[in-house]
Amino acid sequence: MSAATLPIEAFVQPEPVARRPAPERPATPLYRGLFASAGNAVVSVAVALMLLLVIPRLLSWAVVHGVWQGGPAACRAAEGACWAFLRAKAPQILLGIYPPDERWRAIAAVAIIVALALWTLPPSHWSRRTLWLWLGGIVLALLLMGGTLLGLQPVPTSAWGGLPITLLLTVLSLAIGFPVAVALALGRRSRAPILRWMSIAFIEVVRGLPLLSMLFIAAVMLPIMLPESFSIDNLTRALVALSFYAAAYLAEVLRGGLQAIPPGQEEAASALGLRRWQVLRLVVLPQAIGKVVPALTNTVVVIVKNTSLVLVVGIFDLLSSGRAALADPDWPAPFAETFGLVALVYFVICFGISRYSLFLEARMNMGNAR
Repeated sequence: MSAATLPIEAFVQPEPVARRPAPERPATPLYRGLFASAGNAVVSVAVALMLLLVIPRLLSWAVVHGVWQGGPAACRAAEGACWAFLRAKAPQILLGIYPPDERWRAIAAVAIIVALALWTLPPSHWSRRTLWLWLGGIVLALLLMGGTLLGLQPVPTSAWGGLPITLLLTVLSLAIGFPVAVALALGRRSRAPILRWMSIAFIEVVRGLPLLSMLFIAAVMLPIMLPESFSIDNLTRALVALSFYAAAYLAEVLRGGLQAIPPGQEEAASALGLRRWQVLRLVVLPQAIGKVVPALTNTVVVIVKNTSLVLVVGIFDLLSSGRAALADPDWPAPFAETFGLVALVYFVICFGISRYSLFLEARMNMGNAR
């Protein structure tokens, strides 16, 4: 049969059959999930009894008998929480030993970092302009904290503390550590033996050392190894140790993402005429990072919490500032209230990072949905 005698239907591509969406399962009522089996029922009853015992006592301690106003004498005479201590010591807990008359500068530095973080949340803002905004914002925050180049009263890094230190160390260690981590992950997969061995040695040595020991080396051993005319302040030492720590752990996370990319992706990009660095920047790295968002989030959360270890090098971060506030002999040292405030700040930061990672996962998986 010739092509002229074929029916017109033979030249028409059939439309793809749309796949029917999977039927949605009806939501299970809460009480059925709690008492679906004998084990679930026992656990549910035990948790309910524990809450009935704990919540009334907690409310009595925190609300009914809590002291919201007054001084040290009122807290000593009270049977509940001493919230008045937090009202009086909150600036010291959140801003450390920064000079009281200049605390507006520390507040401005925190506001700059928070504003930049909120600006970066929408993926539509991921551009070079945002990178320049971050660079300028961090430099401005450091200048505000130091005050030397802005005509303000100079404040040495030894007087910095509290939430600004926690945020600055987190942002700077990630900003320095992530590019190094990319280089280490690529170097560990390189075919050049020297580059591969150097990357492996750095990653394994740093991952094999506790962060406390790295901070101790930065605080004690580094000044001994450097010339006497060359000195590094404690903040820079802590930043170097945290950056090395972040780079080593992020490198292993990224290496897992690189291994998950099929070799055909690189071959296809190379066949299109892209250079090696273009293949990595435009094809490989975006896919690798997208595959390891949960692991990257976990590493970032760990780094945020590990900033509390910088007390080893004499820096008063958020947790250390809380401990310093409790040393006031005029107050009865309410540990639960103080550490509860510190824990709340850490929880807000870490929970926000976790929720944002879920948003990124959902957004990246939209194109893979069937």
